[in-house]
Amino acid sequence: MVHPLWSERINMTPLRKRMIEDLQLKGYSPATREAYLGAVCKLARHYRKSPANVSEEELRAYFLHVAQVERCARGTLKIAISGIRFLFAVTLQRHWPVLGLIRAGKEKKLPVVLSRAEVRSVLGCVRAPVYRVCLSTIYACGLRISEGVAVQVSDVDGQRKVLRVRGKGNKDRQVPLSEPTLESLRAFWKLHRSRPWLFPARLQPRSASQDGPVDTDNLRCAFKAALQHSGIKKTATVHSLRHSYATHLLEAGVQLRLIQEILGHRNPSTTAIYTHLTAEVRTQLVDPLQVLTENL
Repeated sequence: MVHPLWSERINMTPLRKRMIEDLQLKGYSPATREAYLGAVCKLARHYRKSPANVSEEELRAYFLHVAQVERCARGTLKIAISGIRFLFAVTLQRHWPVLGLIRAGKEKKLPVVLSRAEVRSVLGCVRAPVYRVCLSTIYACGLRISEGVAVQVSDVDGQRKVLRVRGKGNKDRQVPLSEPTLESLRAFWKLHRSRPWLFPARLQPRSASQDGPVDTDNLRCAFKAALQHSGIKKTATVHSLRHSYATHLLEAGVQLRLIQEILGHRNPSTTAIYTHLTAEVRTQLVDPLQVLTENL
């Protein structure tokens, strides 16, 4: 049984309320706040008591359990570490040494990239117009899924052909809009003419919600169904559209520094991974490899 502190079925308690307020003061997005609270909820469920009563040794044992027994994915582990560290270090003001020891570790996995033809094939298999236009915009502007669904009508600047993106960590940026993408967005908006969302939830097939933008889980399901229908065997996700966008720009000769700005990457090394994925890089290796492997 989850400790009442983290149960959503009862009134909010002081500690939960304080953590939410601290997250708001730090400027964390609603999605991040929800993820951090979920991580703390899992800790409370594990020990069946308030996180405020968890000792440093118990916290150490918990993270060993999560990493070695549950074998959580790196992303899940990072959220758990960040959320729980925030509760203890910021809200509870417990600066325990164990909080400095916990690391999620590094992964060096190359992202899945679709070719231009594969992108067209997958998007062509998306049935619902609201999902198809949203996914096309995510690819055409290199957006994260959270950024794509959150596009508002007022974000589109048709005169300057740019899209305002409400980015990760509350950092806005502007990305260029091609003429076909701009026309697609204009035509789609004329179908519903509602504000503020360009992709409103009420246009989702069998939608139970009339408020807010389209649901990210529904968008992921639509992409997965389209990928299967296309017959493409790559383990692509919605985020693969963003990776594909960056790779295709690099192949077209766009400078890496500019791609970094468009994607909203703070660290150039994050963008540099796409240099390993371009067709041009592979082409440059053909002749040297031919020489190396002759007469083997």
